[in-house]
Amino acid sequence: MVPAFGSVVSDVSHGFPVGSPVEIVATGLAVEPAAARAATAFLSDAERQRASRLAFDRDRRRFVVARARLRQLLRFAASDLRFNVSHCDDLAVYAFSHGCEVGIDVEAVRVMGDADDLAARFFSRREHGAYRALHPRDKPLGFFQCWTRKEAFIKALGDGLSYPLNRFDVSLAPGEPARVLRVEGAPEDHRRWHMESFAPALGFVAAVVAERRSSAVDFLEPTDLLAVGEAR
Repeated sequence: MVPAFGSVVSDVSHGFPVGSPVEIVATGLAVEPAAARAATAFLSDAERQRASRLAFDRDRRRFVVARARLRQLLRFAASDLRFNVSHCDDLAVYAFSHGCEVGIDVEAVRVMGDADDLAARFFSRREHGAYRALHPRDKPLGFFQCWTRKEAFIKALGDGLSYPLNRFDVSLAPGEPARVLRVEGAPEDHRRWHMESFAPALGFVAAVVAERRSSAVDFLEPTDLLAVGEAR
């Protein structure tokens, strides 16, 4: 057993395609200064230089701990492993898959004064209509469910922000299953992807998207597989 940097919030296994599960790990990044200093030993020279350029101690600590945790999680990685990372405040989430592309995103659910303007600018027409139809109390969650699902999808595609956000639709209403509803120019392409939304910690929402290699999908309930302060 080796020390894990950051408390493990959850370690979740989702069987996206059967035989090719997607594993999700959510880790807290709030650690004591001594632990953050120890975590730098796991980083590459380039990562240490990048951390040193960050202006605030809080941001350096979050970066160092998140990268150190990723390196621990990857130490026994297979050659066909795909992974993606996202972090928000003191929370990082990691998605790992074998043989299929994967994307993940996390945000803190909060009220933003410019949320309506951002939705009008970045959501598709269908998503914007669904967002506007929400009760005001549901809008913060609806906004960030849409945002994280869209981010996770374009990260899984590998095209980054170069992929137009209005070229695909995702579900967003609270209580509605997470789905890719439409991909412009590819009527059946939305069936290629499986999407899942979850709350990795209180006050946060996250989404993960992976290629669907099989029509049969088996879901497992979230479980804590790693003890806080320890790693496999």
